[in-house]
Amino acid sequence: MNLARRATAELAGTGLLVTAVVGSGIAAGRLSPQDTGLQLLENAVATALALGALIVSFGPISGAHLNPVVSAADWWLGRRAGTGLSGRDLIAYVAAQTIGAIGGAVVANLMFGLSATTWSESRRSGPNLWLAEILATTGLVLLVVALTRTGRLGQAPVAVAAYIGAAYWYTSSTSFANPAVTIGRMFTHTFAGIAPGSVPLFIAAQLVGGALALGAAAWWYPAPAHQEVARR
Repeated sequence: MNLARRATAELAGTGLLVTAVVGSGIAAGRLSPQDTGLQLLENAVATALALGALIVSFGPISGAHLNPVVSAADWWLGRRAGTGLSGRDLIAYVAAQTIGAIGGAVVANLMFGLSATTWSESRRSGPNLWLAEILATTGLVLLVVALTRTGRLGQAPVAVAAYIGAAYWYTSSTSFANPAVTIGRMFTHTFAGIAPGSVPLFIAAQLVGGALALGAAAWWYPAPAHQEVARR
């Protein structure tokens, strides 16, 4: 499909993902105001379910990356063989994902009767959170590469949604693992928000995680499954 169609799919998909993250966070805060654990559970379940559905919807169009780190990994792994995104595609994907993420936060705010944009004041900073983001992003990108290299992309909706749902709980950062989503979540002063000052190091940690995943993938999944079979 042409780039415009794929980029708009990434914009819409990432926007809807952030709408789900922020919207479910707002709803959770209103439904369970005294129970942070229950709020996180509600937010995690809604996000995981929405993510699986969005991958089903937009996967056939753009691959449903919905994440600049995933797009960068696709470009990196396919750059020599010409099987992944081109440099031009990568720029368009990242721009579309970022714009979509901001738009998704705006839609969620308006849907719940809040101001369209309000800077978050939720500071999320510290080595423990940065480590969590490295781990969460490493696992996510490695999972996507594993599914791609072993010809199991049909399992991506369930596998990726399950991973993100679990990572909400096993990481201290609640697993943002996505630079575009991180930027979008600056624009809501609600349960899912992140203060602008916390964003740069969160994104830096996510990029480190993506690089680590590519290094691990080069060792464990050096080539697509059909090439491995041919070599044997």
